[in-house]
Amino acid sequence: MRAIFRRLPRNWKPFLFLQYLAIKRSLNGAFINANLATINSDKFIKRITFMQAKIAKLVNSKLFEYFIISTILLSAILIGLETVSGLTENQRNWIERLNQIILVIFVIEAVLKIYAVAPRFRLYFGDGWNLFDFTIVVLSLIPFAGQYAMIGRLLRLLRVARLLSALPELRLIVGTLLRTIPSMFHVVLLMLVLFYIYGIAGYQFFHETNPEYWGSLPTSLLTLFRVVTLEGWTEIMYLDLANHEWAWIYYVSFIVMGTFIIINLFMALVINNLDEIKQQREVLEQTQKTEEDILHNIVVIRQKIQDLEGELSANRSKQD
Repeated sequence: MRAIFRRLPRNWKPFLFLQYLAIKRSLNGAFINANLATINSDKFIKRITFMQAKIAKLVNSKLFEYFIISTILLSAILIGLETVSGLTENQRNWIERLNQIILVIFVIEAVLKIYAVAPRFRLYFGDGWNLFDFTIVVLSLIPFAGQYAMIGRLLRLLRVARLLSALPELRLIVGTLLRTIPSMFHVVLLMLVLFYIYGIAGYQFFHETNPEYWGSLPTSLLTLFRVVTLEGWTEIMYLDLANHEWAWIYYVSFIVMGTFIIINLFMALVINNLDEIKQQREVLEQTQKTEEDILHNIVVIRQKIQDLEGELSANRSKQD
């Protein structure tokens, strides 16, 4: 049987091997010789594993990362060039062709990354950044024409957002901001209470003399928002100082508490989370390095075992 199997064309063997597995599973292996499974299964599996390892090494390499970043930057430049009014029809066609090539590159990238982790697809789709990239690629593949062509052009802008996932430092910053959101709840609550108190006080103090800025509670809150941004707040203060000499106390106290204290609290939360994420990333990198060393040692040991098995088989054949 082995001799017959070896004489078959090479491209038939994977197909026949899969058919054999299906038959064996349906018949529970009762009527199939187990030795047949060892003819080409190991080579087939090793070939797939070897290809996946090579592709995984490729998509995780710095060269591939720089290539994707360069492609994203080129896409951003093309999107900017589309806004130039003096482009000829030929130039617009070239830009469209380059956009199609860039889309093909992104599709190939997604396919390679998914194949590198197959069949454990959760390793790819379980990563939020991979899911973000995959969503952008899928949306870019949707054809938009006619009155919906503008939507297709706007979706191309999402390709520029891929820089957030392509650059590790940007991923770190975005991850820090997302992680800071839950801890910002109490700071935001404190700021809302401060705005409400000062809004009511401002209305009571200045609504008669300065109704343009303090005529109602919503107007007072909007005025406080302008004050906390430090945009033209002195103009409003001087209007109230003309009627209330003590108005500067109200404005200065609000700016000190609303601008300096609360904004510093926001910054402290972001910096604290940034330090924690950096420490976690360092630990993760050390763990990954240890795993790579272990995998390398396993590969070396497996190769030595295969060499020993080959030597033992050769000795047995000589003895026979």
